[in-house]
Amino acid sequence: MTSEQPLLEVDNLKVDFHTPTGIVRAVRGLSFTLGRERLGIVGESGSGKSMTGRAILDLIPHPGVVGADRMRFRGQDLMAMGNKERSKLRGRHISMVMQDPKFSLNPVQTVGSQIAEAYRIHRRAGAREARERSLAMLEQVQIREPARVYELYPHEVSGGMGQRVMIAMMLIAEPEILIADEPTSALDVTVQLQILKILDDLVTERGMGLIFISHDLHLVQSFCDRVIVMYGGKVMETLPAAELADISARDRRHPYTLGLLGCLPDLDHPQAKLATLNRDPAWLA
Repeated sequence: MTSEQPLLEVDNLKVDFHTPTGIVRAVRGLSFTLGRERLGIVGESGSGKSMTGRAILDLIPHPGVVGADRMRFRGQDLMAMGNKERSKLRGRHISMVMQDPKFSLNPVQTVGSQIAEAYRIHRRAGAREARERSLAMLEQVQIREPARVYELYPHEVSGGMGQRVMIAMMLIAEPEILIADEPTSALDVTVQLQILKILDDLVTERGMGLIFISHDLHLVQSFCDRVIVMYGGKVMETLPAAELADISARDRRHPYTLGLLGCLPDLDHPQAKLATLNRDPAWLA
């Protein structure tokens, strides 16, 4: 990170769901800043990774309640904004690639028309310009024959292609922050590397900030600059991504981080049985 003003500042973020059986605390006091960098958020399913991204964009459904001491985008107080102001911010300045494109794309519209619609809304462009920009964006995310794919419906594209369509839709307005929730989970290794290269170029060339949500520690440590490790909605620790792979630094790591690393198979040091992750209730105290 540089000394310039962070793109995003989050202080003591909380997401609670009020249910008939009590309060479910999905995010518990999360704090971080995001500059023009790649910030990874890792943890098990249910650790609060996706809820963090949705809370930033004000996409927490009822009966969820979002609270924070401070949440600012480029100095603007997100918590003080009304619904209209937050709506204008979504897509144009902060975008989020959801985990499953099949549930994020409209099944009765072609994928091209959905990308073009996003561009027209945020850029106030005409139909012709929106189509040309959409085709260029499809090509940028490594989709062959973009003119043909433009006319396809979501059920006619593969999971990997659908994921790239979603990335194209979220990037077409050129946001300053992209929240990517498992953006490569549906992709094979070759395509995964292509998508990571695209995201990497956007951070380095455009100066975009990237929040990369994943459960893949190997991927995060090789791709991100910093990593937030979450468990049960709470931050266990924040560290440089390179230290995840640094064996000499592991004695300084949180037990939960070490547990996650211990559950990963290591081809250089094969084990007859992978370690089991032990969780301490005191971590959430």
